[in-house]
Amino acid sequence: MTLAIRRLNSVDPGFRAAFTQLLDRAQELDQKVEGVVREVIAAVRNRGDAALVEYTTKFDRWTPASATALEIPRARLAEAAKKIPAAQHAALEQAAARVRAYHERQRIDSWTYTEADGTLLGQQVTALDRVGLYVPGGKAAYPSSVLMNAIPAKVAGVAELIMVVPTPDGQLNELVLAAAHIAGIDRAFCVGGAQAVAALAYGTATVPKVDKIVGPGNIYVATAKRMVFGAVDIDMIAGPSEIVVVCDGKTDAAWVAMDLFSQAEHDEDAQSILISPDAAFLKKVQQEMDRLLADMPRAAIIRASIEGRGALIQVRDMNEAAQIVNEIAPEHLELSVEDPMTLAKKIRHAGAIFLGRHTAEALGDYCAGPNHVLPTSGTARFSSPLGVYDFQKRTSLIQCSPTGASELGKIASVLAHGEGLTAHARSAEYRVKK
Repeated sequence: MTLAIRRLNSVDPGFRAAFTQLLDRAQELDQKVEGVVREVIAAVRNRGDAALVEYTTKFDRWTPASATALEIPRARLAEAAKKIPAAQHAALEQAAARVRAYHERQRIDSWTYTEADGTLLGQQVTALDRVGLYVPGGKAAYPSSVLMNAIPAKVAGVAELIMVVPTPDGQLNELVLAAAHIAGIDRAFCVGGAQAVAALAYGTATVPKVDKIVGPGNIYVATAKRMVFGAVDIDMIAGPSEIVVVCDGKTDAAWVAMDLFSQAEHDEDAQSILISPDAAFLKKVQQEMDRLLADMPRAAIIRASIEGRGALIQVRDMNEAAQIVNEIAPEHLELSVEDPMTLAKKIRHAGAIFLGRHTAEALGDYCAGPNHVLPTSGTARFSSPLGVYDFQKRTSLIQCSPTGASELGKIASVLAHGEGLTAHARSAEYRVKK
């Protein structure tokens, strides 16, 4: 059965309206979800562990003997790492090593400089004390998310990393537990949903309060993260996965079709877009998509995604392709062209750029090294991938010499009086040399 994917052409009179509709990411606030999440957060804040046990029984369909039974011992994580097949263990170790090596280069160090009069200025960089990592555990297990969220935090120097993961029917996922062991998770709890976010944000007798919550989740988790922001920091509110492929028409069409499928299979709201000046190539990719779909285990999800939010866009040339990419500001961007670095210089907004015909986006999801936690829904216009810097904070350092205090005091005095803040002015003036 042929995929009904929309075709757009930048020269058509109706292109701009159709393109705007394609990128419509307006999400009506789900009042029902918001109400449920508010209730869950309030229950966890008021009743702590008792609420966690109740919600685990209700949503995960198993009843812990007590709240302490929600904690997964570190020995259990180590056991999982030994239990999984050797090939999986080796792949996790290799991926972790590559992610760690990449993020080691992101670490920011403290610095100072001293002015001529002896005044010292600088910045002190310190890691967050405790971070919570939410790992999805419903429709699928994501050990790669454990690595991508935990390793940068550990590289940054976070002292304690707390993992929460839902366990439907009380079933633990061995691959996720093994990834937690390899990534250096300090404590893990089998609790999920909005209740896990609330527990991390406010703390219970069993689950410690954290300073920041990272990691993806469903709409309830995302809504909870939005609501607790301020009590704790969060990484981002992630939307559906996205991929844009820009191709000159010379890449194997089956490769491109499967790259589009790789994001479409996440969920029905994922978005896959191909941009090319070659109309014949767009048609060939569509034919390959039709041919390959039947062999996909998640074919129904891919079809819903491609037909609902996918597109094949014909453009005049690569300059126009770059302009359209910058309007989309995609999470993932493949530049499947002859000279990808030249084209990449024209891209201002993208979460991650995959250069050349041989660089499948899927490699970035698992083992290339850069983080796969990326800005979605056009937020690449102003935000960046998760990294070591997200787990470090910066404190300003100021130490005035007597001369520096006198000179700066004169400037501060004038500005403080201008703002009508007399105590500010006099505080500075006391240190001005007469």
